[in-house]
Amino acid sequence: MLQFFLFRNKAMMRGAALLLLILASWGPQVARASHIRAGDIQAKVDTTANPNPRRIFFKMILYTDNTSSVDQPTATIFFGDGTSSCKDGVARTSKRTIPGSPDTSINIYLFEHTFQSTGRFEVSFIGENRNRGVLNMAFSDQQSFYISTAVTIDPALGLNHGAILTAPAIDKASVNQVFLHNPAAYDADGDSLSYRLINCQQVPAGIDGTVGPPCTGGSGNNRPSPVSCTNYRLPNDPVVSPGALTVPYTGVPSDSGGNPAIFVMNPNTGQITWNAPAAVGLYNVAMMVEERRRLANGTYRLIGEVIRDMQIIVSATANLRPTITIPADICVVAGQTVTGTVTAIDGVSANSPQTAISLFAYSGIIPPATFIQSQTGPPQARGTFSWRTDCSNVARSPYQVVFKAQDSPAGASTTNPPLIDEKVWRITVVGPPPQNLRATPVPGSNGNPNSITLNWNTYQCANATQMHIYRKVNPSGFVPGPCDTGIPASAGYVRIGTVPIGTTTFNDRGVDASGTVIGLDRGQNYCYRIYADFPLPAAGQSIASAEACTFIAGRGAMITKVDVATTQTTTGQIQVCWTRPRSATGAPFDGTPSYVLSRAEGLSPAATAFVPVTTLTSLTDTCYTDTNLNTQDKQYTYKLDFVRTFPAGAGATITETSPTASSVRLNAIPNRTATAIVLNWTYNVPWDNTAQPTTIYRRNTTGFVPIGTATSTATGGTYTDSDPTLVKGQSYCYYVQTNGRYAGFAFLSSLLNRSQEKCAVLITPPCTPELTLVTTNCDSLSNLPEFPGLRERYTNRLRWTVGRAPAGCEAAIASYRVYYRPTPTGAFAYLGSTAQPGFVHPNLLFSGGCYAVQAVASSGALSDTSNVACQDNCLFFKLPNVFTPNGDGQNDVFRPKNNSPVRRIRFQAFNRWGVQVFQNTTTADDPVLINWNAGGVAGEIGNGTTTRVSGGVYYYLAEVEFADFANTKRTYKGWVEVIR
Repeated sequence: MLQFFLFRNKAMMRGAALLLLILASWGPQVARASHIRAGDIQAKVDTTANPNPRRIFFKMILYTDNTSSVDQPTATIFFGDGTSSCKDGVARTSKRTIPGSPDTSINIYLFEHTFQSTGRFEVSFIGENRNRGVLNMAFSDQQSFYISTAVTIDPALGLNHGAILTAPAIDKASVNQVFLHNPAAYDADGDSLSYRLINCQQVPAGIDGTVGPPCTGGSGNNRPSPVSCTNYRLPNDPVVSPGALTVPYTGVPSDSGGNPAIFVMNPNTGQITWNAPAAVGLYNVAMMVEERRRLANGTYRLIGEVIRDMQIIVSATANLRPTITIPADICVVAGQTVTGTVTAIDGVSANSPQTAISLFAYSGIIPPATFIQSQTGPPQARGTFSWRTDCSNVARSPYQVVFKAQDSPAGASTTNPPLIDEKVWRITVVGPPPQNLRATPVPGSNGNPNSITLNWNTYQCANATQMHIYRKVNPSGFVPGPCDTGIPASAGYVRIGTVPIGTTTFNDRGVDASGTVIGLDRGQNYCYRIYADFPLPAAGQSIASAEACTFIAGRGAMITKVDVATTQTTTGQIQVCWTRPRSATGAPFDGTPSYVLSRAEGLSPAATAFVPVTTLTSLTDTCYTDTNLNTQDKQYTYKLDFVRTFPAGAGATITETSPTASSVRLNAIPNRTATAIVLNWTYNVPWDNTAQPTTIYRRNTTGFVPIGTATSTATGGTYTDSDPTLVKGQSYCYYVQTNGRYAGFAFLSSLLNRSQEKCAVLITPPCTPELTLVTTNCDSLSNLPEFPGLRERYTNRLRWTVGRAPAGCEAAIASYRVYYRPTPTGAFAYLGSTAQPGFVHPNLLFSGGCYAVQAVASSGALSDTSNVACQDNCLFFKLPNVFTPNGDGQNDVFRPKNNSPVRRIRFQAFNRWGVQVFQNTTTADDPVLINWNAGGVAGEIGNGTTTRVSGGVYYYLAEVEFADFANTKRTYKGWVEVIR
């Protein structure tokens, strides 16, 4: 009756016969109740006046079948710490028939438990048994019912609340109509919730083999070991619903109809969609709701799990389900009232007249939020949702409200049940923007640098944790939308400080990355915004404040020229010029002034990369020619510090740093048809090169002459020299001269800067390579005695030939550039360069991936990218039939002897009585997969270190998720002999 494994030889058949003989003793000979339809367990912290963080309150909800004569007045709860309520039981608090469902009662059990230590505990219930007739498992009335909730007690988590599933765990569906269900889960702390379907679970030996001392007659350990229900399958599985097809549906996921039936759960909202039931009957499905706490470092910690087992009752009816309409998802500022109108109309056909509709709303925010139905229809039902938000509701994740419309067919019965439609409304609550931000300049004097003082009103949400201060030069034009919290990087601001909530002032003294006060530059228009952060775990942010700007009087030293005067590899020259600084009053500066000019290589070098070039002590010296440079091959960036020193005791050194400015870097490459040369240039400068044209120069027999102009962008530009007089095979040399200006400074309106000279030969582009990937021989690897070893890795080998495209392309190739990505889609990463028509990519954990190649001509011209060559990871997994955990270092642990790359393995081992003795989950990060050393004892999950199972035959179940492109999942069942 309960057959878990596939047996392949006589030894296994003998073990199977014994196993089935024992399991048969759990069957019809033992009287088992059969009445439980669905249920879940909820947890919350101690809510008394002096809460004990290790005291947890629980609420268990069971849905029972009223057609069964069996009742459930008490329940045995296992607390996950080796204790249970078996001695006295947990008494039922209430029982009532569900309105509109006379065949089902809801049973409530309230209980509490004080744990003796911190840790993770799985609180569970085993019910004897499920109600009869569930179609997607074998002999449901002879299988126990298992639900649990896992709680984590940790001082770092505070008084944590578990996830609460507010929607009932039993629902009605109709054949050939889409079925929808949402558990309407809610977490009072704002922890992140995610959802996934799991197999319905049972404890095969029943509670008789689980209950332990001090309970009378208890021989177990009070630690249930659940396994999947026998022959469990999802309701849409072809074995359960042969030939089931989808019906047209415009919801999510949409479907045109006529495809294989689906049963899916949205991992973010919990919405279940079954398109579409095909057979009348009972179906059970289980879901895992996972609670994760956001940590300060941006990661998430799994702190809770709720396993709900729900029942879906499918009928064949002419009734058509209603259609509900809800508001669009919304974002509101804390303090605003959210109001939404929900309507629904009933489905109508010749055999299904419209009926009155009942509307329901499920959410953790009800109350204080309210939902009141004002019309039942027909033709239309209507209800109004209202929620007055406040600062405590600010959260990063949206709140979910599940609205359900249920019709009332005439003569409603188990064969003509009410049907429903439901949708989820997502409401995001953000913090209000800080008010009245003001910026006041404070000119520097007596050794104190220039600064700006910010002030703002006391923030209206006292539960916020901190205020972030951002600054940029000149206004941004950033206008936050209704749900745009914080300040995006695209607005151009940089965070300069963070202060606790309640603070209403901040002094910006211009601190650099090392924490050194450098002051603010004169003559700059500094603009500020601030926003508030809210505490974890809900987190959340406010909308940014309005922008506040102010000028520092005077003018700083500003770089105006980085001009490549000479292009050479060792004797190149760049002239750098700047403006003379000016005090707020025009009076001489106090202290001893000087300029320090520094240089670094590259377009955007790190601050630590700059090295001093020269120090000038006369303020009238505002230009310097930097010599002995490789201007032909390198781009340079300059930084200017205006430094004032003071005698001892008269003030600290003041350093004002100008924005950095780079040289203009030019590149020239012939086009694909060798009829033109494409020029590209880049720079990173504080002035604006976009308002005035860049001039392009080309050398002829008499020197460089202008040949055209182009409009540059903020970072560079492009120009195509398609002069018809260009001759194929000849070399042409160019430079460009940008023309910039500083906004607000009329005398700085024509800043001319030349690039280095760049030459290119007008030749055809290199031919595009044709790539071949030498595929991995999966069969050969799977037949090795052992693969992979602990240090074995994959090696991929590439080969290519020079193709013939485009027409007339250059076949003489100088080198090749090789690119790789581990998945079929996404961006390629550069691997390296080679002069050979082949490449070896070694030391890989996975063999799967995709490659592409580019050819490089001696001129530097690049070919088109080759074809993309991909291969998937192999799929093989073999486990041995014997291992010897005797400590001799040989074959001491049970692990795969051959396997292709995997992402995850969930492994379970059972003794001959079907009792689980070991389980673990290993991932690709583990050096040895599974790694069972025969740890564990009958009736409990072994920890692999303190206990050992005896020698003999054990049966295993390995659920393997491979690391191939499709994330293939396969289940392996078999036996292994432990020899000691």
